[in-house]
Amino acid sequence: MTYWDAFLLAVVEGITEFLPVSSTGHMIIASAMLGIPATPFTKLYLVVIQLGAILSVFAVYWRRFFQSIDFYLKLLVAFLPVVVVGLLLKKHIDALLESVAVVAFMLLFGGVVLVFIDRWFPQEDPNEGGRPVTNPGWRQAFVIGVFQCLAVVPGVSRSAATIIGGLTQKLTRRAAAEFAFFLAMPTMAAAAAKDLYDFYKESSTGLSMEEVKQLLFGNAVAFVVALLAIRLFVGFVTKYGFRAFGIYRIVVGGLLLLMLGLGINLQLV
Repeated sequence: MTYWDAFLLAVVEGITEFLPVSSTGHMIIASAMLGIPATPFTKLYLVVIQLGAILSVFAVYWRRFFQSIDFYLKLLVAFLPVVVVGLLLKKHIDALLESVAVVAFMLLFGGVVLVFIDRWFPQEDPNEGGRPVTNPGWRQAFVIGVFQCLAVVPGVSRSAATIIGGLTQKLTRRAAAEFAFFLAMPTMAAAAAKDLYDFYKESSTGLSMEEVKQLLFGNAVAFVVALLAIRLFVGFVTKYGFRAFGIYRIVVGGLLLLMLGLGINLQLV
């Protein structure tokens, strides 16, 4: 993998990590289109550069991390379900990471859900006696964590799954999006740590100095791009909802299925 490849993948990660469009799915598609070999390091890179993106959450919301211990306990409650599912299904998840077809189907299906999600879970209007939830309780945090488990399938989108989980618990769009951001931090940190451990366990040489440099470079790029994406996304969904992201997913998923149907090779090599 060249530094140009590393840069493009990091930009894709930074833009899509917190959008409900599946960052992993987009990186798999980008890797296939760039012809990047599916080596153990490439697979590791796709996971580890997510650390740079999630660090942008702390940069934007750092004050929230010093408010109360409840904040961390609720994140722990929401985080535990995906730990269990991830440990039980690790081998199956890794196999799915090489399938563009799975990504395409999940993008399409998730897009249909997002097109209608604002209608299914309309925002409560305080002027009409509604009580919009801006801070999830313990049960709500756990339910959101269960929804996050759906994202072990590439193309589902961790952000989309947790946001939808939040909306089912009557959180406002902003609150659902922000809780999804916060939950990304322990989830992606654990995923990166696990993949790094597995890489070193299965590799006889470990990471070369060049590979370490590419990881640091990719994380730096993902951090800067995600910093901008977070601010734009929160403002957009608060005002307009999720329909536009649903339409985008349907278009991308449909195009991918069409290309696969025409025999165009999009599989990782």
